[in-house]
Amino acid sequence: MQPFTWLARTHLLSAAGDALIAIALAGSLFFNLDPAAARPKVALYLLVTMAPFALVGPLIGPLVDRARGGRRSMIIGAGIARAVLALLMVRHLDSLLLFPEAFGALVAGKTYHVAKSAVVPGLVREERDLVEANSKLMLLSGLGGALAAGPGVLLSLISSRWVLVLASVVFVLMTFPAARLPRTAVRPPRSHPGEADHVPQVPQPGPAPRHDRPDSDPYSEPLGPRWRRPSELYTGPWRDEGDIEGGIGVGSDPGGRPQPGPPAVPRQAPATTRRGGMLLAGSAMGVVRAMTGFTLFLIAFWLRTDDAAPWWFGFMFTASAVGQLVGAVSAPWLRRRIREEALLACTLLLAAVVSFYVVTAPDRVSVLGLAMVIGLMSALGKLCFDAIVQRDELPADHGRTFARFETRFQVMWVIGALVPVVTPNGILPLRAGVMLLGIAATVAVVLYLGGLWALARGRRPPSEIIATRVRTRIRRKNQTS
Repeated sequence: MQPFTWLARTHLLSAAGDALIAIALAGSLFFNLDPAAARPKVALYLLVTMAPFALVGPLIGPLVDRARGGRRSMIIGAGIARAVLALLMVRHLDSLLLFPEAFGALVAGKTYHVAKSAVVPGLVREERDLVEANSKLMLLSGLGGALAAGPGVLLSLISSRWVLVLASVVFVLMTFPAARLPRTAVRPPRSHPGEADHVPQVPQPGPAPRHDRPDSDPYSEPLGPRWRRPSELYTGPWRDEGDIEGGIGVGSDPGGRPQPGPPAVPRQAPATTRRGGMLLAGSAMGVVRAMTGFTLFLIAFWLRTDDAAPWWFGFMFTASAVGQLVGAVSAPWLRRRIREEALLACTLLLAAVVSFYVVTAPDRVSVLGLAMVIGLMSALGKLCFDAIVQRDELPADHGRTFARFETRFQVMWVIGALVPVVTPNGILPLRAGVMLLGIAATVAVVLYLGGLWALARGRRPPSEIIATRVRTRIRRKNQTS
């Protein structure tokens, strides 16, 4: 059986367990309370449980990259930790101890997602297969959540504690396919105190890595010329010097006429440009995550204050799930036609257009359409961002890079969610909230496309220029005061 199949089964069970925990906590924190009492409790949950992740999150990446036993051991450990924490939450569902235990489950879940994202590049053959592989995992995530929703809702009618018990069982089952994953290479320890974390890899002619053998180590074999071609969108300074290493000194005489010689090696894009592209994609994805959290709680509290029937909440979550499934299914087809950067920009543009349309007619049907589009944007954006990092980052740095960005995304999600939670509907009505969504998506797509245009020409992105000016003004204001 192919290693990716074991990862797919692991991810299916992990998604089912996460869905069961979400169902149990939703029944305890939201649906069993009136809207006025639910707001402070939900805000406390966001602040105490998710906000401290900004401090712990950066530690996950080095842990995943340097763990003894590889990233497989981190996936297994994350499953065991969530199983134990789910059992602990059974006893403390109505006490304040629920918050640190839920925080631990969040950290373990993020550790799993970071390790999973770092494992995927070693299980595919080509760079263009990354979006398709991530898409399959996202589809399985939706399937796992759907399969767990039925038993979870039925058990929640009895007690949310039984939902947590089932989640613990599912997390234990997850460790069995995870144990069949191949070991993956991780960052080696430093041999000298002053030695750098890694030395940039220079492409050398040689056989490409074989990822189809379960016992092969994709990072220990020679790197072929295919390592690592970044986005063709960057047609800037490094191509002006020629597309082969060494300029006219390789395969040509001083006059530029071709001469017999060794085969040319494709020039690799500068690390600063690759990282600039990843930072731009991460900034755009951060806005997507903030919009996702904002939309979820804006619609949820709007339905509660509007005395909507319980099935409208089900319709809302179903619409968001359908949008995510459509995004996961369409991502491979779209990726064969446009690059990840353009696809990420298009999702933001679609969200802006739909948000401004809903402002003109904010009824329940149009809001369900908005939830579907936000789900679609979240799915496509995550798939594109994962593929960009997996394509342009060094394999030894995948864990810490994903952990760093996931920490930022989590903080952005909490910030977006807190706005409608702490703001009553009388101050932030639905129409104003959706207008904010449209403005945020519009600003994000303009800055993202402007940043890509600037990077392609060797210039500073507009977002960096704006941030520098803001920091300068704040520094000058502090000095004068």
